Amino acid sequence: MGKQNRSFVVIGLGAFGSVVATELARFGNRVLGIDKDHRRVAALAEQLSNVVILDATDEGALREAGVDRYDVGLVSIGNDLESNVIAAMNMRLIGVETIWAKAESRTHHRILSKIGADRVILPGLEMGRHAAQMLNNPAVQDYVALGNGFSVVNLLIPERLKGRKLSDLNTGPGITPLGLMRGTEYIELRDNDPAMQTNDRLLLLGKRVDLTRFGDQL
Repeated sequence: MGKQNRSFVVIGLGAFGSVVATELARFGNRVLGIDKDHRRVAALAEQLSNVVILDATDEGALREAGVDRYDVGLVSIGNDLESNVIAAMNMRLIGVETIWAKAESRTHHRILSKIGADRVILPGLEMGRHAAQMLNNPAVQDYVALGNGFSVVNLLIPERLKGRKLSDLNTGPGITPLGLMRGTEYIELRDNDPAMQTNDRLLLLGKRVDLTRFGDQL
């Protein structure tokens, strides 16, 4: 879990931005929501500590709203690449320490990266990869891309491996077993070689090609 009671500003309260903002608030963080559309702002008025109707391409308006006093900014303006990029630039100019931005395309991703966004999210692409991993192999319960080609995958142990030692799996080079989930219990694998049970979930770290190879043989 991330650091509690940090402060976040979310610019763009559409489907993606509103979910991020309300979840951050639910975790106990201070969240400022910003959107040009008064209806979106009104819809979140009771769930966020502060919501403001303003145009995020106006640097002065962002300063007046106190955006520079927030730790992290997320730009989630959809369908308007220019406004999205200008809002990210404005947050950088006024001194927001960490900036995340949602991109609508690979070109948009490159532009946001060039102007200094710390993390650029392509929700459609990332969710598509996530879904494909799980659809491709029923053993894959969850999949998280970490960047630099590495991922963590959550694999369901099948009935045929019940009672076998974890070391019998022979994960091969390039894959590091991280732990075993048994219901709500987490079993560390350091100096431990547990016998597997049906429906155990194995957490593995590695490159996607290696994880796919191993998952296909499980």
